[in-house]
Formats: sequence, C-alpha cells, structure tokens
Amino acid sequence: MKTNPNKNTHLTRSLLGGGLLFCAVLHCPSSSDVKGAEVHPIFAKASLYAENDTLKTVAGVPLKPQDISPLLIGESIPVINLLKSSGESFDLNKAVAEKPTILVFYRGGWCPYCTKQLSGMQEIEMDLVKLGYQVIAVSTDSPENLSKTIGKQKLSYTLLSDGDITAAKKFGIAFKGPKSYDSFLTGTSGGKNVDKLLPVPSVFILGKKGNILFEYINPNITQRLSASLLKAAASALRDEI
Repeated sequence: MKTNPNKNTHLTRSLLGGGLLFCAVLHCPSSSDVKGAEVHPIFAKASLYAENDTLKTVAGVPLKPQDISPLLIGESIPVINLLKSSGESFDLNKAVAEKPTILVFYRGGWCPYCTKQLSGMQEIEMDLVKLGYQVIAVSTDSPENLSKTIGKQKLSYTLLSDGDITAAKKFGIAFKGPKSYDSFLTGTSGGKNVDKLLPVPSVFILGKKGNILFEYINPNITQRLSASLLKAAASALRDEI
C-alpha cells in the first residue's frame, strides 16, 4: 500500500471566504442529520467500527475504516469497468472523459445513511447538471438491488454495481466489514463480494481528464457530505473542470 500523508483522516476541500481550503480531520461535525432514520437490524449486531483483529483480510485492504489509504486530490482515477442496473458493462473512464463527474461511493441501498444521501443528491441533481456535471453513485449492490434502490428512491442519475469491490479497492477506500455482515454482504452483492469488504462512504469530484479535484472521505458512516455543501463545492470548481 502506498504511503499516504493524509492517512487516518477525513479529507475534504471546503469553501471559506470565496476560495477553496484544504482541511483534514478524523472526526468532523456531521454534514447531514440522519436522526430518526430506520436502522437495518444488522446494525444492532455489530458496532460501526468493529475491531476485527481475529480476522484476516485480502492483501492491501485494512481491517478498520480509519486505516484506509485513499487516492489523493490531484491524482488520476484508475481504469474501472462496472455494471449498470440493467447488467450492462459501464466504462467509468470513458464516461468521465465525456463530462465532469460527481462520483459517490456508498455502502448499499440497505444502509439508511446511504439512502438519505442518495435522496439528497437527487434533489440537487438538476443543479449539478446545469453546472456541467453528471452524477454517478457506486455501491456493492448487485444490478438487481440497484434497480430496487432506483425505484424506491426515485433516482434519475446513474447507479453502478461494484459487487466484487474492485473499484473501491483501486480508490483505496475498501476495508474489511464486521464479521456479522458476512452473509449479508454476500447476498446483497449477488454473491460477488467474496472477501466481505465495504467501501468507506466517499464523494469525489472529477475533471474530464480523470483527475480528482475534490474529495470527502469519512470513516464515520453516519457523517455524509450534505447536498448543499456538495453543490457549493461543485460550483466553486466549475472553472477547473
């Protein structure tokens, strides 16, 4: 795993005084309030950050979300092909080369924090499109489960399946999920998530060259970038895309 000077941090570029400012903190104030959200029963069986010290994981993937080494601002995204909700192949690099992209990694349609985030992005999608962006969200869910999420949340932007966690691993945001999630992750991914990994919820803003212009990565799954802050960041970066 590469050396990352920002390891063990939440990473973001925030708006202050009309400009962009880098900041890095592990536990920042919540960007969205999910109080009252329905929590899946599996959450009651494991802590948010289980200490999986007795488990072995695949090479290069940490046991805890705090130990990830994500791609950094300024770096280019790797070559990635995923599946659409229809089951068709989707070339992420080709899509990004055609239009600046808001790329979101979320855990799955089963996660209440994720569905709240997806709904928030739907509310500002047209604003982001007017700014010149496309919105793409990636999870471990199978294409079939993506379709269910699209219907339930009434989403008009693209959802992609990273069932085997290849994309999350390449972005450096994958970690070993709690053992109590094992059978659950296998089922929701259509059997592809054999290593039982999860992505740390993340938001990237990408230029057409595939370069990372902005990122928000927080190991605390309850804290997501709010739609209003995402829109502000996208607007501020408009001249760079």
